[in-house]
Amino acid sequence: MKFTCEKAVLSEAISVCIHAVAAKSTISVLEGLLLTAKDELTVCGYNFKTGIKKTVSANIAETGAIVLNARIFNDIVRKLPDDMIEISCDEHHMTTIRCGMSEFNIIGASAEEFPELPSVEKNDGIALSCRLLRSMIDHTVFAVSDNENKPIHTGSLFEIQDDKLTIVSVDGYRLAMSQEEIQNASGRQLSFVAPGETLKEVSRILPDSDDELIHIYPERKHALFEIDGALITTRLLEGEFLNYRNAIPTDCAIRLEIDVKSIINCVERVSLIISERLKNPIRCCFEDESLKISCVTSLGRAYDECPIPHCPEKIEIGFNNRYLLDALRACPEEKVMLELKSSLSPCVIRPVEGEKFLYLVLPVRLKADA
Repeated sequence: MKFTCEKAVLSEAISVCIHAVAAKSTISVLEGLLLTAKDELTVCGYNFKTGIKKTVSANIAETGAIVLNARIFNDIVRKLPDDMIEISCDEHHMTTIRCGMSEFNIIGASAEEFPELPSVEKNDGIALSCRLLRSMIDHTVFAVSDNENKPIHTGSLFEIQDDKLTIVSVDGYRLAMSQEEIQNASGRQLSFVAPGETLKEVSRILPDSDDELIHIYPERKHALFEIDGALITTRLLEGEFLNYRNAIPTDCAIRLEIDVKSIINCVERVSLIISERLKNPIRCCFEDESLKISCVTSLGRAYDECPIPHCPEKIEIGFNNRYLLDALRACPEEKVMLELKSSLSPCVIRPVEGEKFLYLVLPVRLKADA
């Protein structure tokens, strides 16, 4: 194998694919990147859950394939000068990397040892703008669970009904939902759960563009995301996802139109005395036209308040500060509707108009003397 490629092009392909490389594995080739030189150059990383392929233009002198340790290869390419890089390997997998006056010789592994990515047919897919999907993922993926005891909730639910795409994430303490109209669903109904880690990589790769489209091809066990020369193959999660519609309260008596930024600033100030070790809840008291927020930890006390629309009845409710902040920061609008029922019922955050997003945060039981 022998090819030349621009340093910037190769470096970008590596940066995309390296996130699918296993950090540590009993199968050593999974800690590497597969380079395949045919008509073009393809870089591939795979960890048995997620595989990422990126195809870029290169001058191919000799076809072939090699697996190189991802960390070492990435470090070498990043440090090389901005010039054309020449890479060649012999029958013993010794790989030579040249750029300008720099030269490296590193041992690779046979491409035959690299496992094949699952095959997903490009049939019956959906297409939507990259900016739209990136926004929907970013507004929901923070609520994906990291608890492996409920694997299905370590991913986000993709649901298509009535030409609407809904993405939902839950972790047992909160729920995040984003919903958008899509153009080419053709009345189809579709549902699958993609791993949160894969969706973070999809968001990382997606350009912030309305003009470029991403194509999604879901099958029973795997799904393929295709964008701009990159293919992301992921194993889908199996199991019964939470019936999120039944989890959302519909009879909240208190509905307040709040300014998101002012509430965030207030919660952030009170949170200054909270740490990973001191995870005390914040106490939120909605009364008249004021939201009073306080917290007590072993470091001391914090208190702040901000104006709100008139609250018809006093309600005191406790929250994990980070969960509340995550939901507020994800809101794509300056004004939102905050809905409350009781001190033991979830808080719901919706748009003032429409139903493009929804966040639900469960309360924390407060101590009487806090």
